[in-house]
Amino acid sequence: MLKIKKYAAIDIGSNAMRLLITNIVEEKGKATIFNKSSLIRVPVRLGQDSFTKGEISEESKLRMIDSMKAFYLLMKVNKVERYMACATSAMREADNGQQIVEQIFEEAGIKISIIDGEKEASIIASSDLKYFLKTSTNVMYIDVGGGSTEFTIFSDGVQVASQSFRNGTVRLLNDMVTKAVWKDMEIWLKENTKDLKDLVVVGSGGNINKIFKMSSKAQDKPLTYSYLVQQYNRLREMTYDERISELGLNPDRADVIIPALRIYSNAMKWSNAKQIYVPKIGVSDGIVKAIYYDNVKLDYQTI
Repeated sequence: MLKIKKYAAIDIGSNAMRLLITNIVEEKGKATIFNKSSLIRVPVRLGQDSFTKGEISEESKLRMIDSMKAFYLLMKVNKVERYMACATSAMREADNGQQIVEQIFEEAGIKISIIDGEKEASIIASSDLKYFLKTSTNVMYIDVGGGSTEFTIFSDGVQVASQSFRNGTVRLLNDMVTKAVWKDMEIWLKENTKDLKDLVVVGSGGNINKIFKMSSKAQDKPLTYSYLVQQYNRLREMTYDERISELGLNPDRADVIIPALRIYSNAMKWSNAKQIYVPKIGVSDGIVKAIYYDNVKLDYQTI
């Protein structure tokens, strides 16, 4: 007998906030299917406030509260059973982050968990990353966000190294990433990948997803290191307006996509990786699957 559950995830990032509602299809004797019902993205760039001023501005806070009220109503009318809301580096580093979390709970009824980079990586690892761990000996997962970049390395299906660097797209746009941070990242990557042969890189995040979509490749095919460098140089030569009008990029994507490509391409160069796979995975997908499989300790809510 077919059974359908509805779970949701709210991902509060440094560049945007997302609500993912997923249909979970269960049928006896068959693998569970996760189908995206809807994805709503609100471009509130919290990192711009948090990383440059140390706190979330009043305007951004009010937009957050309105977004959370809307997200709650959308979950309610969609009859979502369980959900979790996670916030990453922008809220983590804002002096008023915890205060805003409490206000959102009072006004919108949504409890937000501010998570660290390690928890974020664990959540994403519970998503479709499992496929690559089964089919490849050495895998490096890279998630580039607005405030930080997370690296997780697996060998023979076991996590062997994990590190979060305060190097993200919004920080780079504001010239807030020092040469020392880049050097630390380079040293860490070279040291932790030097003995790994045929390293498979898996990338997640809105920017690498957009680059992949622009390539028109089949979902199971990888992008090459040379392709990323080529796109990096191409996009840098275009103006911000041209990236929007000619490539159809969202205004809040047209600027951060370049620093994202810089991070991904450097990471591949320093780890000697030739290809990067871009499955549709991320914090939102990971939250839904982590709630369902109960393999990461999450403080999920019910509607």
